[in-house]
Amino acid sequence: MKRAPAFVAGAIFGLGLVLSGMTNPSRIAAFLDVGGAWDPSLALVMIGAIGVFAIAYRVIARRARTLGGEALHLPTTRYVDGSLLAGAAVFGVGWGLAGYCPGPALVSAAAGALPAIVFVAAMIAGMAIAGKRPG
Repeated sequence: MKRAPAFVAGAIFGLGLVLSGMTNPSRIAAFLDVGGAWDPSLALVMIGAIGVFAIAYRVIARRARTLGGEALHLPTTRYVDGSLLAGAAVFGVGWGLAGYCPGPALVSAAAGALPAIVFVAAMIAGMAIAGKRPG
């Protein structure tokens, strides 16, 4: 039962990705094609997400525990370093080449899209190589 809030949040997030079309790699490619047939819909989805997060973070930051009862650990680092910039660059290049970032890739893989399944496998391998583990 401790994982129920995370499952519900993930299901709502996944549904939002599907309804907004953000699981479609061609939609991402169109957003990145600023010199051609640019599609601003991803920017609108991001603006909406930032607005929701800004409100939610104010509520979350006041809590000591998650809804599942575990200790809440918020980031404390407030500076930009080389590791952050390198990670962001690798993420951005991978996102641009594949048309997936982790959330939409997981939703698409669960729906059986082979390119997304390959992406998720590569993502998990990358996390293992970097010494991180999913979950």
